[in-house]
Amino acid sequence: MSVHKAITKHVEQVNSRVNVFKQLDYAREKYIEEAVQQCLNGEKFSVKKINAVTEEINSLAKQGVVPSRKLVTIEMVKEYTKKLK
Repeated sequence: MSVHKAITKHVEQVNSRVNVFKQLDYAREKYIEEAVQQCLNGEKFSVKKINAVTEEINSLAKQGVVPSRKLVTIEMVKEYTKKLK
């Protein structure tokens, strides 16, 4: 019975990490889209919010199960928007 409880606890922890990752990844994509749109409009933009969420994701990834993400630079956003034009 204790093996069952241990497995259940582990599965719940993994599931929790995956759910947190999904929320963080969604927020990261939203911030990336905002930066891209601002860049396309010729406005000033920042990658601080993107990278703050990215660091949370990478911290979570160190615990296993979920992937890490790259930090984003202003140059990366500019290069991406050039491809969209």
